[in-house]
Amino acid sequence: MQTQNTIEVGATSEERAVDHLLRQGYRIVERNFRCKVGELDVIARDGRTLVFVEVRSRRSAEYGSALEAVHWGKRKKVSRVAQAYLTVRRPHFETARFDVIAITGGELVHIQDAWRL
Repeated sequence: MQTQNTIEVGATSEERAVDHLLRQGYRIVERNFRCKVGELDVIARDGRTLVFVEVRSRRSAEYGSALEAVHWGKRKKVSRVAQAYLTVRRPHFETARFDVIAITGGELVHIQDAWRL
């Protein structure tokens, strides 16, 4: 069996995250929004809330869990990209939040409202 490279693992994890969100009742607005500041993995709606979802994955917890990879620096960068998204797309929303979906060794953890702007 051939092992997946990092890009393939990331794409597979993102698909799994989107499937999870859809099963939870979220509506996917956009995926892989890119700008000069960086990239947002998934933008979704949870009712009237606009949700920026950071997806992280690790094959194993040998070097720490995927959740641990969403440190303050990563949160700061994702927040900057979200601000750029709001400026460019100008979506209508009542509230916004950041969720994290972390997949470590196949185990999916979804943290709602992991941080706010």
